[in-house]
Amino acid sequence: MDGDELRILATLVVGVATGVVSAMFGVGGGVVAKPAIRALGASPIETVGSTLPAVIPSAIAGTLRYSREGLVNWGVVARIGTVGAVFAVLGAVAAEAVPGDGGILMVAVSCVITYSAARIVFGGNGPDTDALPVSEIVDVADVSDVAAESAPSGEGPGTATVAVSAGQALAVGVAAGLINGLLGLGGGVVIVPALAGWLRLPIKITVATSLACVGLISIPGTITHAVLGNINWLYALPLAIGVIPGARIGAHLAIAARERVLRLTVGSVLGAIAIATGIVETVSLL
Repeated sequence: MDGDELRILATLVVGVATGVVSAMFGVGGGVVAKPAIRALGASPIETVGSTLPAVIPSAIAGTLRYSREGLVNWGVVARIGTVGAVFAVLGAVAAEAVPGDGGILMVAVSCVITYSAARIVFGGNGPDTDALPVSEIVDVADVSDVAAESAPSGEGPGTATVAVSAGQALAVGVAAGLINGLLGLGGGVVIVPALAGWLRLPIKITVATSLACVGLISIPGTITHAVLGNINWLYALPLAIGVIPGARIGAHLAIAARERVLRLTVGSVLGAIAIATGIVETVSLL
């Protein structure tokens, strides 16, 4: 094998791992793919652009699996995804102008994610979807305030009602979209902590809904980076192929996990990634 063939094979393996992380944690997978392809030789701006094409097939594969279980809150997806898609374009256009290859912004984002991850692990929980039939997890996204409660039905477990207001969706969508375009991250690193930590939605609904949002937000960001010439397809195509089986594995693992175990896992992994990223980016800025 020559150097390019080895690089493609290694990137394919990275794609599988990216898909698992993406679907299991509801993130774009860039937290795995970005440092990996950077180590394989991608330039900083290629690293930002080349991870985004893989987010879309990963999100589709994982979301289809979650949707069959009734765990995707499509009302929330429509709100956050639409806003995020607009700001992803703005972030992609601005990516080349950010000093330090986005290092300063990454440090700030790492701090926010670390705090939010702690909220996921140690904060109060939303309703436990393990105690609810899938058919009784109701999708509500047109109310003015957050509701996350379980009400008895007389015959068995109650119905979980989860909702996100327009203002909350706007805030989350703007942050997720800018991070998507600027840094090549799917946006789930913001959406997951926001939904599970800030809005206290059930973790499985959070992961499934975030993954669908990430897929929608990544479409315009991918197109914009492609037009700007920031995507190296030598990395992007193997990643996009590898994430598909990986996402199916990740979604299966998340669905099979107990609610509390998944919450601890998601919060701990996101927190560890955020701390490690913050340290690396801080050192690089010195």
